[in-house]
Amino acid sequence: MNKIWFWVPIVAGFFALLPFVAGDFYVNLGSQMMIAAIFALSLNLLVGYGGLTSLGHAAFLGVAAYLSAWFTTRAGFGHGTAALLSIIGTTMCAALFGLIALRASGLGFLMITLALSQVLWGLAYRWVSVTNGDNGMAGLTRPMPFGISIESAASFYWFALIVTVAAFVLITVFVSSAFGVSLKGTRDQSRRMAALGFNVWMIRWITFIYAGFWGGIAGLIYVYYNKYIHPTSLSITSSAEGLLGVIAGGSGTLVGPIVGSVLVTFLKNYASSYIDRWNMLLGFVFMFIVIVMPDGIVPGIRRLAGRLKEPRK
Repeated sequence: MNKIWFWVPIVAGFFALLPFVAGDFYVNLGSQMMIAAIFALSLNLLVGYGGLTSLGHAAFLGVAAYLSAWFTTRAGFGHGTAALLSIIGTTMCAALFGLIALRASGLGFLMITLALSQVLWGLAYRWVSVTNGDNGMAGLTRPMPFGISIESAASFYWFALIVTVAAFVLITVFVSSAFGVSLKGTRDQSRRMAALGFNVWMIRWITFIYAGFWGGIAGLIYVYYNKYIHPTSLSITSSAEGLLGVIAGGSGTLVGPIVGSVLVTFLKNYASSYIDRWNMLLGFVFMFIVIVMPDGIVPGIRRLAGRLKEPRK
């Protein structure tokens, strides 16, 4: 854990230099990667540390984005108030969804989260008076935190970097705490944890809410970046991309979801410029990772590094 706190400021400082050495395309790509990283980190709380695979996590990203857009364009609130109300609304939504989804586990949990997100996806398309339907909500603006404009690619990148670092630090503290240890216990031995007096359902529900909170933060950064929101943000594709990033990078690790989400975002936005069927390329890459590094990229690299350090006989 001490190594993590040592490397966080160094890595953050390194990435903060990107706008000075790269063009706007790569800076914007970096911003998208950080949005995906926050989303994957939040999903990893359920998948990696809770053992609860969800295919509906995009619901929280979409709810936060739509609420922020509605509060600023229809209700006339400022960005600060809209952001606060959006996060509160998203967290309440996560609490409600958790009450429903945690009635099951395993495949049942996955299907319930998928069904709940699809309900919201359908509402986003059909509730035209609120969401503007298939046309989406456009004409949105970015906030000015502490009076600082984040309209330029570089300024928004630094803003997203600060939020990403904060998300990583707070999620790291969460999973490293005594509560985080009990969460891992419910993942590995739920019956034994219950026999020891732990409320397994409550531990999972609190984690579900916390994951939804950070999914909402990702949604806010997402809508600030795009200045537009469409029902596709709530789709199963968005949830699947986040889940793919978690699994590819290494679920149950702190850095793995970041690495995986960066890879998925890179292939989606950069490789697609040169390859029409980039989804096929993503499939081949994921298949390679599963075969060569079944635990994910980060655990695979750690295992390889450990083997290289072993003295030769």
